[in-house]
Amino acid sequence: MSKLAVNYMGIPLKNPIIVGSSNLVNNVDMLRKLQDAGAAAIVYKSLFEEQIQLESIQFQDEMELYNERNAEMISLFPGMEHAGPEEHLAKLREAKAILDIPLIASLNCVFTETWVEYAELIEKTGVDGLELNFFSVPRDFETEAKSIEDEQVSVVEHVCKKVKIPVSVKLSPFYTNPLQVISRMAKAGARSFILFNRMFEPDINLDTLQHSTPFNLSSEGDYRLALRYAGVLYKNTEASICSSSGIYTGNDIVKMILAGADTVQIVSALYKHKPDLISTMLSDLEKFMDKHGFASLNDFRGKLSKAMVKDPYIYKRAQYIDLLLHSEQIFNKYPTK
Repeated sequence: MSKLAVNYMGIPLKNPIIVGSSNLVNNVDMLRKLQDAGAAAIVYKSLFEEQIQLESIQFQDEMELYNERNAEMISLFPGMEHAGPEEHLAKLREAKAILDIPLIASLNCVFTETWVEYAELIEKTGVDGLELNFFSVPRDFETEAKSIEDEQVSVVEHVCKKVKIPVSVKLSPFYTNPLQVISRMAKAGARSFILFNRMFEPDINLDTLQHSTPFNLSSEGDYRLALRYAGVLYKNTEASICSSSGIYTGNDIVKMILAGADTVQIVSALYKHKPDLISTMLSDLEKFMDKHGFASLNDFRGKLSKAMVKDPYIYKRAQYIDLLLHSEQIFNKYPTK
């Protein structure tokens, strides 16, 4: 067995690098390049119920343009319907057929019934796992946080009861207490948690005075929030922990595993540095292990987690207070020129 091997929500992987869901994986040639570069698994581009609904509405509008052209022609295209998720499912089957590594599907829906319906359809494509991608943007001032969390936990429970493949959840960082949400979802059947989803955020173009939609790539160092929660979750959940956002180097992976993560997901780094980066990251990970005499990832996973370190405050607010009290060190580090 490879010294980089890891078990992710019951799926054996040859190493801890998972390619996260993005438009990158929508291309067959890119799928092969990612696999050849050393990716252990790939999360396919997410199936969005809202996109299907919008496409269906547009399709119906276009079809109605041809209705009732004359008294004898009630409908030019009788009985035609939008294909729904079938195109996405066909691409999933194609991707599964060409890959030798595990393929995980991603799903983002609106209604509980649709979450379950699409999850069952996705399972039939032969994918190895399913990632539920929760994205909730508050639209009013009355909805309570608990009702949003209750609905998401219910979705996890319903989906897990209907499919046999392992289910993971990609979480937002904006819960009041992510630890409790993770605990509840794990009890509902989730086998893994991805920390964290990178949300779309609008911007404003000062030249055009209009809203813009920038491509929201992560930056190096953005992994610290995921590191904190991986460190707190280690030995406090039986679910697999996958760190995401801002992971660019093999050393970043080392840090995540030291904190307690099982795996990592990378996307932005691949957009910026292309698939060959995976090989470099794996090489650096092995160099670290050789340097410290680690024969497997389990030899150092969680070594610097909250459960394993002597300093009880390292993952707590006390560290922040300490930084504030010694902020002059930051000022001195960047002297005025």
